[in-house]
Amino acid sequence: MLRDTSGLITWVLSDGKAGDELQCLSVAEALGIQPEIRRVKPRAPFTWAMPWGPIDPRERPGAPNSPIAPPFPDLLIGSGRRAVPYLRFVKRASGGRTYTAFLKDPRTGPNTADFIWSPEYDRLRGPNVLTTLTPPHRVSLSKIETARAHPDPRLASLPHPRVAVLVGGDSRHHRFMDRDIARFIEGLTALAGSGAGLMITASRRTPKALRDALIALSVRHGAFFWDGTGENPYIALLALADFIVATADSFNMIGEAAVSGRPILVFEPSGGHPKLDVYMAALKAHGIVHPFEGRLVGQAYEPLNSTLKIAAAIIRGFSLHRRSFGLPDLNFV
Repeated sequence: MLRDTSGLITWVLSDGKAGDELQCLSVAEALGIQPEIRRVKPRAPFTWAMPWGPIDPRERPGAPNSPIAPPFPDLLIGSGRRAVPYLRFVKRASGGRTYTAFLKDPRTGPNTADFIWSPEYDRLRGPNVLTTLTPPHRVSLSKIETARAHPDPRLASLPHPRVAVLVGGDSRHHRFMDRDIARFIEGLTALAGSGAGLMITASRRTPKALRDALIALSVRHGAFFWDGTGENPYIALLALADFIVATADSFNMIGEAAVSGRPILVFEPSGGHPKLDVYMAALKAHGIVHPFEGRLVGQAYEPLNSTLKIAAAIIRGFSLHRRSFGLPDLNFV
């Protein structure tokens, strides 16, 4: 983590897509910085050529409400296809002084940015490319340990083994069909019937039929279901869980759960994607995930958090970059 960031200008750059922006903010948080959030909104025909094409001239510096108006940043963390031309523009316009970090494969090669993080299941490789098994996110071991030391009173009375149930929903590659909902609820009912204490949270993508079924299950078996009121118990669920059940529609959700060191039982709804298969196979090889079949299996493992590794790599590269311009060294915690 950077000790003193008072003199640094840092941007997080994306087109506002929640997943991309959240990953950038997660890395910024791990670095100990509070970035300016810059969102690009290019329009056709310029979007058609992205990530290769030029930026929308209506968003160039000097244009009203330009998202990349100077002063240009010392550090720029970007993600998303539409952000690529803007990141490259800022790099050139700053005379190369801006250190650029891009999260995920930009589809334009490793020379797109000074540093690139890419998941292991993507093919991008290069001397400036770091690949990790799990993606960056805002869940940290320190947050989990704090939550364990101060248990959420809404959860503390639940019986052991406690099972955090992290439910996503329909996505581009997955759909919760009626048969999937029935199979998922059947498995959770088996856990509850065995005496496990279920701690359930759903997402905005969770279909109504599935949400209603989860609520009914929690009523029948005295489980906890977060209905959106009160403080979000997400970290508390991970902290107090002996096991975790997670749906396979979210790479990030499973990556977050891996910070807990608790076995993750993955439920796969209809659909799928080849990259998800590679991701799951790697996690299974590490003993982190197991298929969810209505019973508790698996052992604890060393908590896995790639966010700190990504932040450390950015700090190293950023420090060398500053020295090449004769700028003062950075201070670290």
